[in-house]
Amino acid sequence: MALFRCNKCGHLQEVGNDYIGKSAKCPQCQQTAPIYDTVQFVEKVLEKYFKQQKELLKLQQTTNEVNLLEIQVIDKPEEEFFSLKDVDILNTTELTNDHQYLPIIKWFATKQVKVTVNPKELDTTGFFDEVALELGNNYEMLKEITDKIKRIQKKGYTNINFPLAQKSQKHLQEIVKFCDQLHKYAFVAKNYYQKQDKLIKLTLQTAPAIVQFFNGVWLEWFVFVKMLHFLRERQLSFSGARSIIVTLPNEDYHELDTFFLIDNRIPICIECKTGEFRQDLDKYSKLRKRLSVDKSQFLLCVVGLSDEQAQGLTSMYEVTLVNEKTFLPHVEQLLR
Repeated sequence: MALFRCNKCGHLQEVGNDYIGKSAKCPQCQQTAPIYDTVQFVEKVLEKYFKQQKELLKLQQTTNEVNLLEIQVIDKPEEEFFSLKDVDILNTTELTNDHQYLPIIKWFATKQVKVTVNPKELDTTGFFDEVALELGNNYEMLKEITDKIKRIQKKGYTNINFPLAQKSQKHLQEIVKFCDQLHKYAFVAKNYYQKQDKLIKLTLQTAPAIVQFFNGVWLEWFVFVKMLHFLRERQLSFSGARSIIVTLPNEDYHELDTFFLIDNRIPICIECKTGEFRQDLDKYSKLRKRLSVDKSQFLLCVVGLSDEQAQGLTSMYEVTLVNEKTFLPHVEQLLR
């Protein structure tokens, strides 16, 4: 027998072998769909099933490794506080050591909140942090090109033409330099600058990590690394982590973009947004209260947000809004 399966409503029906390879209308929704040989259909279904099973086992293995590490960390005795004094922040695996983020896990444990830390998110030996710093420090000049990369990626395309004829000489130079950096660190596959036409041509990477970076993860890296430099320069003891999962007593879980515990007692949580954020204001307000973090210490960093907007929204909601330029001055004021 052959099989008819409707891709629209899911209706499944056996038909005669004479119909294999033909199409027919679904008796339920009238959508036209092909008729399959039963054996071939089952083989395709099994192929997808075993592929998904392998992916699930791989994810479970990764989760078990992280959870095992978490259990081992909690059982460890107190150690000397972690220091970045002689560490190259932009090129180190030191932050992945469990004794670096152990105080964060213990701090949350006192609130009956479970924390899962993925050490890979703290490894700065790649180039995500360098590119994030360049973008964050020069956002006004570079936002056009990164916004365009983000839009093109969402559409599934890989080629971009970026005209620079209307830019000032300084602006043009900054963009050309940034695109060279993107190519050097393999954030784009190709980079070609037509000097005579003042036109940049980029071929984008399709790797998920690169797509996620331009989709907003770059701001998390920027905030994280700027905080590391800030705290080290002021010789403050701290623990820091990014992309941590917190599980509340009722089993609700949330991802926190960046979290620092200063002097083993002052929590600073910074959520990062590069796009629309207004729909999340109430969510973050409720999360802050459930984590028992003071409003002044729970920051929503929205790139490009004006100081006036930040002040007004802070007075309206139970979180503190800042932008890429003001989050560090706010933290400095807190520590005074």
